[in-house]
Amino acid sequence: MALTSKELVEIISKIIYEKKGLNVLALYVGDFSTVTDYLIIAEGAVDRHVTAIGQEIVKELRNKESLRPYHAEGLGVGDWILIDYFDVVVHIFKPETRSKYNLEELYAAGRTVELELPVSA
Repeated sequence: MALTSKELVEIISKIIYEKKGLNVLALYVGDFSTVTDYLIIAEGAVDRHVTAIGQEIVKELRNKESLRPYHAEGLGVGDWILIDYFDVVVHIFKPETRSKYNLEELYAAGRTVELELPVSA
């Protein structure tokens, strides 16, 4: 059975959380975007952390869900990674890069998605 876009958002968000990603935000932008329905925006502490999160998303979705991204950029750089799964687009940033591009402001009309993530101890 194929995943819904919302289920994919939950799976990706959980992967980011498990890799200790920071400040995870999921937005529903389908009401005004012709490109995607959901955006996930998150941070890694440093270049290697950003890269590790992005690579883990691609690996886990390929291995467990047989999904491959339509497009991916920056997986070897670590400053800003974009992974496009059509209805869900993921952005992983270093904190200063996230602040610089401020996608939250660009997509301010989006609705925040409540994520079902485990509570940290």
